[in-house]
Amino acid sequence: MADRPIILVVDDERRSAEALARVLAEDFSVLTASGAAEAEKVLEAENVHVILCDQRMPDQTGVEFLKVVRDRWPDPVRMILSAYADSEDIIAGINEAGIYRYITKPWEPDDLLQTIHGAAHLFRLQAETHSAAVEMKVAAGTLEQAVAAKRTTLKREFAFDRILFAEGSPMGAVCDVVRRIADYDISVLITGESGTGKELLARAIHYNSHRAGKPFVVENCGALPDELLESELFGCKKGAFTGAYEDRIGLFEQADGGTIFLDEIGETSAAFQVKLLRVLQEGEFRPLGARITRKVNVRVIAATNRDLDEEVRVKRFRRDLYYRLAAFPIHLPPLRDRPMDVPLLAGRLLADTAKNFGKTIKEFTPDVLACLNRYGWPGNVREMQNEIQRMVALAGDGPLGADLLSARLRRPVSDPGNGGGLLKDRLERVEEEVIRDSLVRHGFNISRAAAELGLSRVGLRAKMQRYGLERAR
Repeated sequence: MADRPIILVVDDERRSAEALARVLAEDFSVLTASGAAEAEKVLEAENVHVILCDQRMPDQTGVEFLKVVRDRWPDPVRMILSAYADSEDIIAGINEAGIYRYITKPWEPDDLLQTIHGAAHLFRLQAETHSAAVEMKVAAGTLEQAVAAKRTTLKREFAFDRILFAEGSPMGAVCDVVRRIADYDISVLITGESGTGKELLARAIHYNSHRAGKPFVVENCGALPDELLESELFGCKKGAFTGAYEDRIGLFEQADGGTIFLDEIGETSAAFQVKLLRVLQEGEFRPLGARITRKVNVRVIAATNRDLDEEVRVKRFRRDLYYRLAAFPIHLPPLRDRPMDVPLLAGRLLADTAKNFGKTIKEFTPDVLACLNRYGWPGNVREMQNEIQRMVALAGDGPLGADLLSARLRRPVSDPGNGGGLLKDRLERVEEEVIRDSLVRHGFNISRAAAELGLSRVGLRAKMQRYGLERAR
């Protein structure tokens, strides 16, 4: 198996550490330590990528431990876990301990995984940057070539044709529209359920615009209290608040000339929304504790899984900020509304996962494909990615079989006796499955499915209505 990012969980509460490890083990190699002393032994022996440390521990606090880590092992990305993200100790650690993110309790599995993936990606980028810096000291004059090569790679990686969808998929219309507006400096608001690929689309917009050669930076606005969020986005001067031990450059300034992606914008407070509105209106901001404003040229792409129209109506979100952000609104459909895309997405995720895990698995068995096609995917593409990663991790080198599926996806489709009952009821269940599978394969094209099944269009529509197989809108 190919190397996976190594995550060190430091928590003196055994059950808490085990819960974190269970969630992270699907995507990462997880090590645990019950305290600072044990964690230091792990760091001496292992090349850890990310440290997730609880704030409250008996021997020393998480912030105190991460200060030691910053001095002795500066490479791992440091994160803190606490129920009190706005406590003075935590705030003080933002610079002093070099803490990347705070994860507040109680944590959500999907949000936790997304954050840890971001931290692991940051570790890789830091390692690549360090390696590139060393190489460029040895070979002078290669900087422009390296930057140009990186731009070319990113533009290819996030090209619109890398976004998979089948004929007739609603994603086709989304990509057609976004491709036309990508190069214009219009604020974009991407809405859709968690896991539908909002950040992926934002990156595609950036890397297919004239800003592609400039930075693309990301902030999850729902993960931090106001003061820390302001510090992250706008920067701060030394002494601006407790724990501000040095000047800090904010993400807006880092993104100058490029794009900033503000995820979960619907989670921000009314007070913060006022400050963000000024940046969008005037193109300027003031770092915390500073007297002079700074001007930036940044394209803003925001995203939310909330209904901002409703949030505006009930006055939880500012109307003027909404119109600034939503100059061009885009809605990403959930996976259940694009069932024709499931086989393509599953195939791509299988190929990518097998490559990353160092396996030669190339296909699913037919019963697995039937289960994937039938499932509603409430967690959307992210849930599918987690499911396939789990299957590949457990599998040998043959096709992925239904025995590897999670219980929620695994339901026999080829056994007429499944569930018992009269012969008529059993045969109807089989007929329903055959019709559903044909519709999914043909993207709910009634004519093609009817021809394959030997039915008239009228006859197929009648059976679809009988079994409740109308395509979701």
